[in-house]
Amino acid sequence: MRLRVLCVLLVTGLLAVPAPASASPGFWKLTDLAAQRVQIADKVAAAKFGTPSPIDDPVREQQILDSVAAKAPGLGLDADGVVRFFRDQIEANKVVQRGLYTRWTEHPGTRPPGRPDLATEVRPVIDRLNAGLLTELAATRDARARRSCDARLAVTVRLVDARRALDRLHAGALGEAVRSACSRP
Repeated sequence: MRLRVLCVLLVTGLLAVPAPASASPGFWKLTDLAAQRVQIADKVAAAKFGTPSPIDDPVREQQILDSVAAKAPGLGLDADGVVRFFRDQIEANKVVQRGLYTRWTEHPGTRPPGRPDLATEVRPVIDRLNAGLLTELAATRDARARRSCDARLAVTVRLVDARRALDRLHAGALGEAVRSACSRP
């Protein structure tokens, strides 16, 4: 049973990937969590594809943005910056969903066989990832305000991409997901 759970976590990308020695210590966990959030978009797309549920879900998106904005001050974070970062997470997720919809429409045999339940299987994972991202935004606050943030983050994105073996769609979405992480005044 433990092996099966471990395999599921590895295959779904929900198990944290250890940082290589060359990774920027301050950004590895933040970037890896963003990568996991990009990868969970596959399950979101599988849950919605072929149903009346649209990719855009303004009600759910606003719930997420309101929630993180409310939690930001308690973590010493600027609510507007946190909302901007999470808006990028949401948009990156939609980039993956749209890409998968196109792939599955053009190549129906590549569509996943099952349809995960969005409410009970997928959203709890997204909520956990969001909580982790908020924690990491707080933990990296000083590093994200430094002039070197963009360069250090870019290196970390490439390393996370390589460690997680992201395809072009997911790698592009990861870049989108962290584009506003650096928060210099």
